[in-house]
Amino acid sequence: MKHLARRITGTSKKSFGMYARAASSGRDDLIHMELGKPFADTPQHIKDATIAAINEGKVHYSDLPGILPLREAIAEKLARQNKLTVTADEVVVTNGLTHGSYAALMAFIDEGDEVILLEPYYPQHVGKIELAGGVPVIVPLDSENGFAIDAARIEAAITPRTKMIVLINPCNPTGRVYSRSELESLADVAIRHDLIVVSDEVYEEIVYDDAQHISIAALPGMAERTVSLFAFTKSFSMDGWRIGYLAAPAAAVGAILKITANDVTHVNTFIQEGALAALTGDPSILADLIAEDRRKRDRLVTRLNQIAGVNCPWPEGTIYAFPDVSALGIASQDFAERLMDDTGVVVEAGSFYGATGEGRLRICFGSLSYEAIDEALDRITGFISRLG
Repeated sequence: MKHLARRITGTSKKSFGMYARAASSGRDDLIHMELGKPFADTPQHIKDATIAAINEGKVHYSDLPGILPLREAIAEKLARQNKLTVTADEVVVTNGLTHGSYAALMAFIDEGDEVILLEPYYPQHVGKIELAGGVPVIVPLDSENGFAIDAARIEAAITPRTKMIVLINPCNPTGRVYSRSELESLADVAIRHDLIVVSDEVYEEIVYDDAQHISIAALPGMAERTVSLFAFTKSFSMDGWRIGYLAAPAAAVGAILKITANDVTHVNTFIQEGALAALTGDPSILADLIAEDRRKRDRLVTRLNQIAGVNCPWPEGTIYAFPDVSALGIASQDFAERLMDDTGVVVEAGSFYGATGEGRLRICFGSLSYEAIDEALDRITGFISRLG
C-alpha cells in the first residue's frame, strides 16, 4: 500500500517469531512453548473484585495516571518490596508493561538518539525504539560468562548520541537475575555518562533458589534517571487483562502522561480494581503460583539435560529455559522450524533475540500443564535422536 509512514515500513519485523509461523500453520496439534503465557487462571479474588466494580458502576472515565487507590497501593508495594521511595504521583498505570515501555521511549527518545540494548534482547524493544525515531545499539553479552552484564562493553558502545540503556531484569530470554554488583557496574556507567535507564522488571516476582531481584532504581544515584516498569501479567496470570505500571521521577511522569493521554487516555477503570485486589490480597496465592513455576522449571531443565547434545543452564528467574543446542550442528531457526514441522512442538529460536542467542532455544515452561511438558519433551527427545 502506498504512503505508509517510514516509522512503520522501517521498523523491525522481529516481533512475533515462531508464534506467527505457528499461527499461520493452520495446525491444531501444536504444543506451544514459544509464547510467554501463564498457564494458571487468574486468581478468583481478582475476578471477583473486577466483577464487583462493574456492578458498582465503576465503568466510566477515571484519572489519567490510574485510580488513586491503586497508585497508592503500588507506591506502598514499591517501598516494601523494591526499596523505591515514590509517591502515588510518580506512578502511572499502563496497559501492560509493553505500553509502559512504549510510553517511556516515546517520551524520551528523539530522532537519531541511540539506545543501548543488551543482547540477547527482547525484540519488541527494538521495534519501539525505532518507532520513536531512535537507533538501537546492540551490546552482545558473553554466553561463556552466563550473559553477565559487562560494563566495559556497554561503555565502549556509548557515543555522544547515546541517551538510554534498556535493562531486562530478570532477563527474558536468558533467565538471568542480575546480581547487585552487576547492576552497580551498569549504574556507574549510566551516572558517569548521564544516561536514562528503562528497566523492564515484569518477572520480578518469579525468581528461584537463592536469586534475589534488585530494582536498579534503588541503587544510589539511580532513582532520578530510571523508569521502572512492572506488570501483573506473569506473576498473577493476568496476561489478557493488559495492566501494568511504571515508576519514574515526577518530571518524567509529566512527559509520559502526554503520551499515554493521547494513545489510550487511561487504563480500563474496573480492571484497575482487579489489580488493586491482586496487590492487597492474600500473598500466599502469589507464592503458590511461583512455586508451581519452580516445579515446572525443575521438570523441564532436568529432562533437557538428559538429552545428548543439549546443555541447559538453570534459569534463576522468569518462565523460560535457554538451552544450548549448538553441539547438534543445526542453526537455531532451522531447529525450531523443523521441530514444529516434524513434531508439533513450537519453541523460539535463540537467534530471534539477536546473534548472541544463536545455538540456543527459548522454551517457555510456565505456559503448559505437566502432562503437556512431558509430551513436548518426549517429542523433542525423539526429534533430536533422529537428527543423528
